[in-house]
Amino acid sequence: MKKIITIFLGCLLLASCSGMLDIESHSAVSPGSVTPKDLSALRMGMYNKVQNSPARESYITFDILGGDLTQSTGNARDLINSVLSSLNSIVANSWNGYYNALYQVNNVISIVEDLPESDLRNLIIGEAHYFRAYIYHSLVTRWGGVPVQRVNTMDKPFRDSEEAVWAFIEEELETALAFLGTSSSCYYVSRDAALALKARVMLERGKKTEAAALAEGLIKDGKYKLDSFDKIFRGKTNTEVIFSFQCLAEESNITISTLFYTYAHPNHGSYVYRPTNDVMNMYDDKDKRKEVSIINVGAEPCINKYPSGQTGTDPVVMSRLAEMYLISAEAQGLSKGLGRLNDLRKERGLDAVNPKDEDEFIEYILDERRKELLAEGFRYYDLIRTNKAKTMLGLKDYQLVLPIPGKEMISNPNLEPNPGY
Repeated sequence: MKKIITIFLGCLLLASCSGMLDIESHSAVSPGSVTPKDLSALRMGMYNKVQNSPARESYITFDILGGDLTQSTGNARDLINSVLSSLNSIVANSWNGYYNALYQVNNVISIVEDLPESDLRNLIIGEAHYFRAYIYHSLVTRWGGVPVQRVNTMDKPFRDSEEAVWAFIEEELETALAFLGTSSSCYYVSRDAALALKARVMLERGKKTEAAALAEGLIKDGKYKLDSFDKIFRGKTNTEVIFSFQCLAEESNITISTLFYTYAHPNHGSYVYRPTNDVMNMYDDKDKRKEVSIINVGAEPCINKYPSGQTGTDPVVMSRLAEMYLISAEAQGLSKGLGRLNDLRKERGLDAVNPKDEDEFIEYILDERRKELLAEGFRYYDLIRTNKAKTMLGLKDYQLVLPIPGKEMISNPNLEPNPGY
């Protein structure tokens, strides 16, 4: 039997469990009462909070805003405009959820750092700093500059600059790497998970030499290999996933599956979002990703990557090797990176491409990222960071970041709104 310790508003909630994160009854103790024997429970509570607090639509927000999903109107732009509002529930739930998760992680760090040195204590410190980098990466790519909070406080913070947030993310990843090692399961944070997130951050910051080196390190390491979509997105053992949230049915509210399937499908979804016609037509018939990525249920198009249905949950991939191929390719440019792009295409059943120049190469990269990472939370920011969002999505200047939730600005007058909202 394991326990979960979840820190919330100054108290600790303990829950007995039979699996990694299976929650049953709760009881409360003081944070000061945590001892080394509680470390495993404290660790599981942190995973639980980071995974669940931002809510399920946080994982696909960039697919929604990236124009790959739509609703009953069939117009992706209608959905984008609906979400980009300070009163939208997706925006509010994500903001609150990420800061709720941060509250938990900050408390874990403050508690664990005061406990005696041990391998488990050091591992948890590394995991906590990885999670803090992940949380702030999620925040900065949505809202730009946000309050950086190294410790929890009741003060009403001001927003830090976007550059300061990115610098903090890099700092947190370096700290994480100093404590993390290998992991026996892709459902736990490892040193490789931190390296993969750092490769993503370096690419997004324009530090292409560092991005390529990190991605190539994971590609050449030998522990990972490109694998079939059927294994990756059907919960099977595979060689590609570096880190994933397990989302066990007993403890997780990340039921992405129900958002994508019609009730007529055996999974009986609520069909909140459907792929656009462009998405349904973007896969070549030879593409091995096609059947696992999209499906038609009768006359209704569906995303097919999360198949567990109404009563289950699917793992949510945070990093996998295919992204490293795409990072390496983009970071190295046409002359040195084309080989990595074509390596991935070959593995997915496609012919090699031969772009004529760097601009066309980037178009191929973005197209491949769209197909490979559909419904994994990349498209919107891929278009933002490559300066293509206004042209391809028809966004206005102010829509290149999300609005600060209206309730947050009322609660904290120090939070300046993003211009235009």
